[in-house]
Amino acid sequence: MIKQKVIPAARRIADFEEMIKYPFEYVVMLPIHLAQLRFVKDLAQSHRKKLILHADLIQGMKSDEAGAQYLCQEIKPDGLISTHAQVLEMAKKRGVMTIQRIFLLDSHSLETSLRVIRTVEPDYIELLPGVIPELITEVYEATKIPILAGGFLRTPTHVEQALQAGAIAITTSNKELWKKRS
Repeated sequence: MIKQKVIPAARRIADFEEMIKYPFEYVVMLPIHLAQLRFVKDLAQSHRKKLILHADLIQGMKSDEAGAQYLCQEIKPDGLISTHAQVLEMAKKRGVMTIQRIFLLDSHSLETSLRVIRTVEPDYIELLPGVIPELITEVYEATKIPILAGGFLRTPTHVEQALQAGAIAITTSNKELWKKRS
């Protein structure tokens, strides 16, 4: 179970190397090249961090069932984020924490996302954009799955609003928010 309120997410290896110095248990690597996966996993392990990879953003690997199987068997992350049901289903079979990322653009995307979530039953939902508190509440009420809010969270006030709306944590690449919550 994720207990920290801010989950830092790195967009570059240099940011990841900085992020692991903070006292966070869970860390996220967003875009990464396939050849860098082992380095990032080893670095996270050496600093006793639980690594979450965004499967859809791994360059050189397709975000499908075979890609997820490779990640789970060879890299062994603690969690996978994806928008793809087959990736999350494979991760669940392998005992890897699953985070269904949903982008809420309109009521149709909300309905579609809820349908997929009911099928996959991920461990967590990452809701983007996370700056709309009413949607955090609505998605949690509809699914009863813990919510991670991400996207456009730029200030401590945004973080507090997301948490008050029912998110258990926020994901962010904003280093200023890492510093305020570490």
